[in-house]
Amino acid sequence: MVCAVGDENANISERITFPTKTPDETMPAILAWFRRQKIAALGIGCFGPLDLDKNSPAYGFITSTPKLSWRDFDIAGYFQAENIPIGFDTDVNASCLGEATWGSTKDVDSSIYMTVGTGIGVGIMAENRLLHGLLHPEAGHTLVSRAAGDFYPGLCPYHREPYFCLEGMASGPAIAGRWGAKGDTLAGRPEVWALEAEYLSQALANYILTVSPKRIVLGGGVMKQKQLFPIIREKVYEIINGYVALPAPALFIVPPALGDEQGIKGAIQLALAALDLSSHKMYDIILPQEENQS
Repeated sequence: MVCAVGDENANISERITFPTKTPDETMPAILAWFRRQKIAALGIGCFGPLDLDKNSPAYGFITSTPKLSWRDFDIAGYFQAENIPIGFDTDVNASCLGEATWGSTKDVDSSIYMTVGTGIGVGIMAENRLLHGLLHPEAGHTLVSRAAGDFYPGLCPYHREPYFCLEGMASGPAIAGRWGAKGDTLAGRPEVWALEAEYLSQALANYILTVSPKRIVLGGGVMKQKQLFPIIREKVYEIINGYVALPAPALFIVPPALGDEQGIKGAIQLALAALDLSSHKMYDIILPQEENQS
């Protein structure tokens, strides 16, 4: 767990990383560190699934996570006794927010941030609001069609034959399971990345047709294979097939502008929103309109 202190411009002054062990092992150290920093508000971008419904008795809880020791842990409530404003959202929504506030999507009001790594997650900004709903976006489990000649069974325990999901077919562990080696050792194997781009592009086309982003940011460890970007762009435009008029590919599907800091900077913006807005309006408008920005 990466913890940091920053100001209203996301200038980070202190940073520390704690191993994600059990809550009893991890959380006291995090709390003690933040107490020493004397922060004004706290933003939490957390792995999920999460309960983000403020009317729910389980608001602030991690719910059905595969990290079994963290199931039903009230991570937001853990800090409530400190009597500071708390902003709470998924880690990928925090990354989406970081890029939308200070990064590659700050000039558009609707965007997607997708991370492709040990899992696949998607954060969605729609007209300056982070998307929630029944739960929150779990678009890493978008269903995809199995590519011709690919007999990998998928690794998602929820989505196997005949319904395959993106994470089960295209995450970093799926690449390793299919090819017998980690992705960072397969850079010179074009067939690996053509297949990876096939699955990612199917999902991106579905996101374009459902949530209509004005820009898509692709991050995470797998996307450090830069050769993926031109293949994905070409494939997405082939799938859309002119049905939607899309911007120039290199301006529409882009890497993060904040390197690996989009998540922590998004958490800073969650804290700022919690500090500035009443709790029941926290997510009404996360980002001010351009003409109101100082």
